[in-house]
Amino acid sequence: MPKKIPLVDTDIHERVEYEELLEYLDEPFKHYIQNCHWIQEKHMPYTQPSIAGVDRADAVIPDGRPAGSDLSFMQEQLLDDVGHEFGILTGALDPSPSSMHGWHEMAAALASAYNNWQIDKWLDKDERLYGSVHVAAQDRDEAVKEIERVGDHPKMVQVLLPIDDIMWGDPYYHPIFEAAEKHSLMIGMHHNEPPVYYGRWPRYFIEWHTLIPTAHMKQVTNMIFNGVFEKFPKLGLMMIEGGFTFIPHMMWKMDQQYRDLRHEVPWLKRKPSDIMKEHVRFCTQPSEELNKKDFMSLIEQMGTEEMICFATDYPHWDYDSPHRALPNLDAGLKEKIYSENAKNFYPKIPDTREGYDEGTSRVSNSGHQAG
Repeated sequence: MPKKIPLVDTDIHERVEYEELLEYLDEPFKHYIQNCHWIQEKHMPYTQPSIAGVDRADAVIPDGRPAGSDLSFMQEQLLDDVGHEFGILTGALDPSPSSMHGWHEMAAALASAYNNWQIDKWLDKDERLYGSVHVAAQDRDEAVKEIERVGDHPKMVQVLLPIDDIMWGDPYYHPIFEAAEKHSLMIGMHHNEPPVYYGRWPRYFIEWHTLIPTAHMKQVTNMIFNGVFEKFPKLGLMMIEGGFTFIPHMMWKMDQQYRDLRHEVPWLKRKPSDIMKEHVRFCTQPSEELNKKDFMSLIEQMGTEEMICFATDYPHWDYDSPHRALPNLDAGLKEKIYSENAKNFYPKIPDTREGYDEGTSRVSNSGHQAG
């Protein structure tokens, strides 16, 4: 049986059903769901990739409820089984409140209700779990109010924004980043519907799923060249569920463009690659099947071991097991990717890390400080 790994999992999808949100919703929004049977719009035209839709078949709750909707089942199947030290919830309100194409008042009400439900039913019931602040970012001012409302909660670690057809680096959204920085929150971005073609769908699911990294590249490029991290130097960005193998290309391309066109962005005083190394992190999932030589070549091309953080993406169909997703890495690098990088990135996650030793599953606390 695989040994347990002390892990900080940067992408766990808990799921809420609408009836669970009713107690957290005010009128008239409660009425619209309870009596008018309102549900969020869905856009994806494709069939889902597995017999359980986008989820693992074995993650569906035995009583038939959707995967990710029961804390005790997740504890048994994921947190206890793998050996999680901490896990970050990234939600499954799909589309997210920030992706609703209209009725922003309902989006804001949903975000607030979701945050209250997440705290009450998940964060307060398992010390390993940390959360993401959901906002309706189309209404920038309401998003700031929601961050002010829950941002000081000790287990909220990031503001979650969808990768959709909004480019978040636009100065219009900078008050959201100001509020996040104020409350020691990072920004998490996760692709939503649709993340490619600037709002248009490719013909097949396989195209859409292949092109997801391009959507992540758009947002990182936009955030850097619009000076977000120069303006908010304590802010960080976690790119969730887009993989990491494209990072060297993006660094090279942005640096080249900066050399040629930096007169257009005079507020940037550093190379984009240096900004990325300091402020941007990438979840490993979905990880391509790399051997150790190819994996280490990517790390060398990045110029740092600190940019990637392990994620399972539980309970999705393309879940990455910490025992199988990455090649057999040296102990020090493994500790960084599986735990230390995330702890250094998120200020609210305790630095109670455990070191790795070759051939063992756990050793005593190392006691060293974050670098």
